[in-house]
Amino acid sequence: MSLEISILFFVLLFVAAFFYASVGHGGASGYLALMALFSFAPETMRPTALVLNIFVSFMAFYQFYRKGFFQWKLFWPFAVASIPAAFIGGLITVDDQIYKRILGVLLLFAIARFLGFGINKDKIQKKQLLSLSLLIGVVIGLFSGMIGIGGGIILSPLILLLGWANLKQTAAISALFIFVNSVSGLAGLVSQDVQFNTLMWAMLSVALVGGMLGSYFGANKFNSNKLKYALSFVLLIASIKLMFT
Repeated sequence: MSLEISILFFVLLFVAAFFYASVGHGGASGYLALMALFSFAPETMRPTALVLNIFVSFMAFYQFYRKGFFQWKLFWPFAVASIPAAFIGGLITVDDQIYKRILGVLLLFAIARFLGFGINKDKIQKKQLLSLSLLIGVVIGLFSGMIGIGGGIILSPLILLLGWANLKQTAAISALFIFVNSVSGLAGLVSQDVQFNTLMWAMLSVALVGGMLGSYFGANKFNSNKLKYALSFVLLIASIKLMFT
């Protein structure tokens, strides 16, 4: 990459980490979108995104946890089912074209999550169903390992749409869910011949700074509507590129 393109990539990476962390996410779908837009080698995208995801999601969890938003009883059924499923998903090799199509569709979940389509952000309507939580955990965990994400972009809107938690509680649960799934998925990958992008350490440094700031402001009611719409636009472009090119 040229210097100008490299600067643009790292600026967008910082923005992605900042906003994802502000809503309790690790940002893997955003990192994968950026790497796809900047033509990174597909075989390095999954493991690189998972490494970034692990660090950023843990920072997000810490910030929301210290504010008292985490609920263990809501979290554990998702985690128990998803951790082994994510490990199995990490062992599965996905065809490049199928991989891009699946990721493109999953990015639409992220866009809907950021824009709040169909989501009641504050009202908790129903009690959590254990059997449904376990099923959701298995499905999201498997896809998380296969695609190289933590699964928060799918879990968050589901929790909110089902009325099991409010926005801040969902952010705390999603952050730890993303962390454990990312660790499990990465474990499945490294058990095979895995390659990391040569820029990974520089990317991790930028993502850590963005994630640290984003999670701090997000946990303290930072209003990031403008960043929300800008990042949603970037994800939409990436989703279209992945699904139709």
